[in-house]
Amino acid sequence: MSKKLFLLLISFMSLCLLGIIFVQVYWIKNSFENKEDQFNYNVRQSLIATSSDLQKQELDYYFRLYSEVADSIGKPDTSTFREIVYTNTDNITNETFVYSSGLLEEDFKLSSNFLDMGIDSINFRKFTSRKFSAVIKPGIDDNSYKREYSEVATRNLDDLSNFQLRETFKDIAKQTPIHKRVNTEDIERLIKHQLESRDLNLDFEFAIFSKGLSTKVASEEFVYEKDSPDIYSVPLFIDENRSFKYELLVSFTKKQRFVFSSVLSMGVLTLFLTTIIILAYYSAIKQLIRQRQISEIKTDFINNMTHEFKTPIATINLALDAMKNPMISENKETMQRYLKMIREENKRMHAQVENVLRISKLEKRDLNIKKERLKLHELIEDAMTHVQLLVEDRGGYIKTHFDAQKSSILANESHFTNVIVNILDNAIKYSPNAPKIDIFTENVKNSIILKIQDQGSGMSKVAQKRIFEKFYREHTGNIHNVKGHGLGLSYVKRIIDDHQGQIFVESEKGKGSTFIIKLQLIS
Repeated sequence: MSKKLFLLLISFMSLCLLGIIFVQVYWIKNSFENKEDQFNYNVRQSLIATSSDLQKQELDYYFRLYSEVADSIGKPDTSTFREIVYTNTDNITNETFVYSSGLLEEDFKLSSNFLDMGIDSINFRKFTSRKFSAVIKPGIDDNSYKREYSEVATRNLDDLSNFQLRETFKDIAKQTPIHKRVNTEDIERLIKHQLESRDLNLDFEFAIFSKGLSTKVASEEFVYEKDSPDIYSVPLFIDENRSFKYELLVSFTKKQRFVFSSVLSMGVLTLFLTTIIILAYYSAIKQLIRQRQISEIKTDFINNMTHEFKTPIATINLALDAMKNPMISENKETMQRYLKMIREENKRMHAQVENVLRISKLEKRDLNIKKERLKLHELIEDAMTHVQLLVEDRGGYIKTHFDAQKSSILANESHFTNVIVNILDNAIKYSPNAPKIDIFTENVKNSIILKIQDQGSGMSKVAQKRIFEKFYREHTGNIHNVKGHGLGLSYVKRIIDDHQGQIFVESEKGKGSTFIIKLQLIS
């Protein structure tokens, strides 16, 4: 896959993910706003119903009180009776039906001193409905016809009498202080009932205000905050002109929590699924980038291996061609030199193949590593003999500083020797000048610390993080002055891990590197 197409794919996937996240956030935001609007509507309806119940409750009280007083008086001050009479004759039976409907108006003037209303008396009118029906049959005296009476004195709040009383009582109630007209227990009970009927089960505080000022009617913890979205108001005791003096204010301190809890379950599920999508996306992108890096690294590895095999093969071919020359074949010294050259180049190719095979076996866990009790200092000295000639040939040195009193570890002699040789070989390769290597050991509690320090070219912070990755080699532009395939330190890390040890690297560009190995001691 080309780099351009790869970046285009990543960009497209990122835009799709951002689109999904935006839609989810937009959906949650809309759901919250809809729930808040629904909450506001239900609260307003509850308060309107509460206001109506308070007004109806007050009028019911006055109506019952004054009706009882009017009934006990008996005789009204004045009375008027209006009657409508109409007839209907059946042509078949010759029967005549007579209907009469009347309305009795009785005016009362009652004293109101017993209510402490601040007025001497109250005038109100009582209405009584009277109905009459009769049947006049042929051959019967008109004055002896059968009479049927029906008289109804209505007492409910929907008839004309009650309506007149209600309007009268509204005027009377206006003169009464608000704290005598209502009490906090009734208000709380009515509000709670209306809220619960709309599935709004949450705490509230309330108060009654008159023209922006608080009255004596309020719950204990009500706090007024101007323009607060958590406070709702509704007018109380509205008159026939739609004007009012009092307002009922209700505060919901836990409104946001209540509304949020209604969308919490869906919100959490959406967040959970979105998180999974993000993690899956991140993992997919990471794998794509890693696979691309591995592809590039493997290409570099093949190129490096090809280069490293091409040189020894060409050298061997040249040596073999030269050995075919009769003049050279007769010279034993020259023949020995060419044979030695072939042998060394063969060893070099064999070493490269062995490194690849060792890494492959470690990945498949087919490498059988048997461990035994060994002295780390002895392993270090043995490894030094493998590279001593290379160091001396370049005019460098390897010095040991064995400060550890105990150095017994459980290790595989062959593999652990290769570990130290690989680190020393790297120190030699990456020393532009004469390699100067110092080896330190020290005991820390039940462990031994091995430090291999060089004064070479060092490495960047990025390289330090990836130096133990398979095939990784730090980029140095188009300069390939150091041969290798990026397998040596990967092998080192895997062997150290198999020995339950730890390996770190400290380095600074241009000032060399220090490899630190920590291993457990055995008694």
